[in-house]
Amino acid sequence: MTVTYVIDGSRVTGLERFWDVIGEAVNGPGGYFGRNLDAFADCLSGGMGTPDDGDFVIEWRDHALSARALGHEETARYLHRQAGRAHESNQRRLLAESARAAQGLGPTLFDRLVEIIRDRTGTGALRLL
Repeated sequence: MTVTYVIDGSRVTGLERFWDVIGEAVNGPGGYFGRNLDAFADCLSGGMGTPDDGDFVIEWRDHALSARALGHEETARYLHRQAGRAHESNQRRLLAESARAAQGLGPTLFDRLVEIIRDRTGTGALRLL
C-alpha cells in the first residue's frame, strides 16, 4: 500500500522551516528527515521513516509558495553561509554561486530539493500541487 507524505507548502518560509515541515510530514511532530541536502537525500533512500520497499509518494501542496520561499534570495543566503563553513578550496565557487543566485540566476534551493526527491524516489513519487 502506497504511503503519501504531504508537504504543506504554505508552511515553508525558508530552508530551515522546510526541514521542520518534511520531518513532521514523514515522522510526525518534531520528526527528523534530514537537516541538510545530503542528509535529506540519504533519508529518502529509506530507513528514516519511509517504507523499506520505497512505496511512497510525496505530495507537495502549494508548492508555488515554497518555490518563492526557497527561491534565489534564500539560495544566495544559503550558499553564502555554506561558503563560510567550506574548505577554502570550495569557498570561491560557493561565493560565485551565491552572487549568481543574488542576481536571480541559477538553480534555487527549491529546484535542488525537487531534483533530490526525483533522483532518490523515481518517476511519479513527487506530486507538485
